[in-house]
Amino acid sequence: SALFFPTGATISVIIDINVNISVIISALIATMYTLVGGLYSVAYTDVVQLFCIFLGLWISVPFAMSHPAVTDIGLTAVHQVHQAPWLGSVNSLDIYTWLDNFLLLTLGGIPWQAYFQRVLSSSSATYAQVLSFLAAFGCLVMALPAVLIGAIGASTAWNETEYGVPDPMTKKEADMILPIVLQYLCPVYISFFGLGAVSAAVMSSADSSILSASSMFARNIYQLSFRQNASDREIVWVMRITVFLFGASATAMALLASSVYGLWYLSSDLVYIIIFPQLLCVLFIKGTNTYGAIAGYLFGLVLRITGGEPYLYLQPLIYYPGCYPDENNIYIQRFPFKTLAMLTSFFTNIIVSYLAKYLFESGTLPPKLDFLDAVVARYSREHMDKATLVKSDNIVLNELAPVNPRHSLTLSSTFTNKEAFNYVDSSPELSNTEDN
Repeated sequence: SALFFPTGATISVIIDINVNISVIISALIATMYTLVGGLYSVAYTDVVQLFCIFLGLWISVPFAMSHPAVTDIGLTAVHQVHQAPWLGSVNSLDIYTWLDNFLLLTLGGIPWQAYFQRVLSSSSATYAQVLSFLAAFGCLVMALPAVLIGAIGASTAWNETEYGVPDPMTKKEADMILPIVLQYLCPVYISFFGLGAVSAAVMSSADSSILSASSMFARNIYQLSFRQNASDREIVWVMRITVFLFGASATAMALLASSVYGLWYLSSDLVYIIIFPQLLCVLFIKGTNTYGAIAGYLFGLVLRITGGEPYLYLQPLIYYPGCYPDENNIYIQRFPFKTLAMLTSFFTNIIVSYLAKYLFESGTLPPKLDFLDAVVARYSREHMDKATLVKSDNIVLNELAPVNPRHSLTLSSTFTNKEAFNYVDSSPELSNTEDN
């Protein structure tokens, strides 16, 4: 939903059609070519879309900046001309909120599936590392046009343009400033270049998001949980159906959204609080397991929900120090409760994991209670001898479950080659020798 809404909003501003219709059109395009082309459509379109993003955004900036209604952005950065300086300032009371949001947007972008989808598809670890560093540099380069366009919007005398008065800030359309600048400060042909840039940026993430969600559902949920013997053809059809369903649900959420920034913000919010601690534990904390992951997930989610959310008009259940009501009487938290929820999820994961590990390995809890198979070794199911596993450096004996002895075998029968005795008894030559 956070991906479809900006494209639909941009199309609605530039082409002057209803925003709901434009959202549906953009969602249908992304869903259909993902449904038909699968991974090939995602891979090949990303190349074209990256070129469109770079060209479309950078080509729009000089045309918008040279419009007669635009004041020098260097002057408006620190002086009030048409509105307050666009550099702004941070209230001392809001410092912790800014730090909370900074960590959220920075660390919340690390476990993003679109990034890991490309890293995991790399041919080597070195290539993945180079790709990551180049992508980081590319993000900085591609963020500059967006910053400049926002500064241009704050430096424009909108009463001198066809947009008229009041300005976008007063009309609460500041989150639509990119398409507004493209529409009213750039020539028509440049506006369509900018529209292509925004559409390409959204589609390059929308198609991969839909495809990855459908593939994870088909493989990790449908096949592993319900249909272990499902054929490849069946899995492909399940993926196709879920591509359509996920696309439709994302479209519905986009139609109900009121802010592009709010959608992106909430997406990073959930990733930061729920997924980021899990990623840290998986990569760097060796002893964590499924029990800790579930407990951390639940604790983080509960703390996040009880903190409230203005974008969803959700009142908080826990009022942290410094909270205050906004114009809609929804309380805003100044306390960095999102980082608190993330840290709580992280440490809960570690504590519960090691507690479960201790309880099962010490014998306080019987192995049969390990219903998630997260602590008791899977090797015990095969009745493997510990002596054959000592040679492996990756296996620690105290992590293995006790091996059940085979009571049906006696010591003498264990070291007796019955086949050899049978061969001796049945040999005619040996029989004649014994008779003689």
